[in-house]
Amino acid sequence: MSGKPLQVKVKQAYQNFYVYGSVEPKTGDNFSLFLPWVNTEMMNLYLEQMSQAYENEEIVVIMDQAGWHKAKDLVVPDNIDIIYLPPYSPELNPIERLWKYMKTNYIHNRVFESLKQMMALMVDVFAGLKPVIPTQLIFYPKLLVTKIQSA
Repeated sequence: MSGKPLQVKVKQAYQNFYVYGSVEPKTGDNFSLFLPWVNTEMMNLYLEQMSQAYENEEIVVIMDQAGWHKAKDLVVPDNIDIIYLPPYSPELNPIERLWKYMKTNYIHNRVFESLKQMMALMVDVFAGLKPVIPTQLIFYPKLLVTKIQSA
C-alpha cells in the first residue's frame, strides 16, 4: 500500500436508449428494436415490425401492464396475441431475467466510449443468444402455463 488513492476511469453520461425485445425460449430466436423512447408510438412500431418479420406465424407476447403496453392507442397486429401479467408483478415477466442477465454480464462495471459502442455490443449479444440462456433464465409459473394452455 503506497497510500495513493485509487483512480478509476469514469465517464459521466446520461444518454440512453431502450431495447424492445422478445425471445422464444426454446430456440433463442429473438426480435429486438433499439428505440429512442418508451411510449405507445414506439410500442406500436415494435409490434408492427415484429408482425412483419414473422408474418406467417402466430405470436404470443407476455407483457406487464406498463402504460404503453395497454394504452387505448395501442395497435396489436392480427398475428400477435398479448397475455398481460397481473399488475405489480415484474418477477413474473419472463424477459426481465434476460435483461438482468445481459446487464450483469455485459453492461455493469464497464465504461463505454460512446452510446453507439454499447448499442453495438447489445446487437452482438442478441445475435449470439443461444437457446440455453433464455431457457435457464425464464421461469414460467404454473399458473401462467395453465393460462397459456387454456387460452
